[in-house]
Amino acid sequence: MAGDLIPEGGGTVTLDAATTPVAAEPRRKRLYSKRFIVMYVLLGLAIAAAAAGIVVALGSTIHPKAAWSSWRPSGGGIGATRQIAAHVAPTYHLPNGKQLVDVIAKAPSVSPGSQTIPVHYLAVRGTKGQGDQITDVSSSNSVMFALCGLGPSCSIATGTASVARGRLVRREILELALYTFKYVGGIQNVIAFMPPRPGSQPQYVVYLRKSDLAPELDQPLARTLAPKTPLPDTIRAREVRLVDATTDSRVYTFSLSQAQQGDAILVLAPIPA
Repeated sequence: MAGDLIPEGGGTVTLDAATTPVAAEPRRKRLYSKRFIVMYVLLGLAIAAAAAGIVVALGSTIHPKAAWSSWRPSGGGIGATRQIAAHVAPTYHLPNGKQLVDVIAKAPSVSPGSQTIPVHYLAVRGTKGQGDQITDVSSSNSVMFALCGLGPSCSIATGTASVARGRLVRREILELALYTFKYVGGIQNVIAFMPPRPGSQPQYVVYLRKSDLAPELDQPLARTLAPKTPLPDTIRAREVRLVDATTDSRVYTFSLSQAQQGDAILVLAPIPA
């Protein structure tokens, strides 16, 4: 019988594939197993990512981002700036309980006599050899606030002028500017006229650009200014430093000029150190 399996002339017998055990079959099974494992891993990762997204979404809903302030104006433009003035002004008082100043919000303009003239340009005098800076101003990118103490020439009618009282006025200007830049679209410049000392004419403005207050606009208002407005002599040391840092170097004397073509130019000159 064994001889029947040996071909004539000797050599090795090659069996037909149909009668040979299939060596590749285990390899196929292993390959399919690996593919299933990869698919299950990818499916698991997809489910995990979806679950993480749901958790983040739910977290945002349950713990929404804190509002910048507890109050905000409605609408926009000059209407919103007037709301800001009406909201901020009554919170500032003198030690005798009277309101510090009234605040008038308007588009850039001056009113010599009974005539209102739009201001089209703002010029800041250069210092130490630097050139003057000319800025186009209009109702679309700028707002003016007039802080009037209701005394002669808008001076503060009661009390005694002091450094602390002047700082409280600048704190109020800072708060007006922060609300305006945060909530009134397009406004890049705030020009605030300060009340003069009794017996003097108005001569000082605070000029703030939106970029000047970028750090304060990126954090809630309550972290910049305490919600409870202080009196002149009760401003906390931290706020004294903040108000001085953001406004002291941006106080200017002002005058009005007129270009040859008739445009009104508000000229600001830095106060010598």
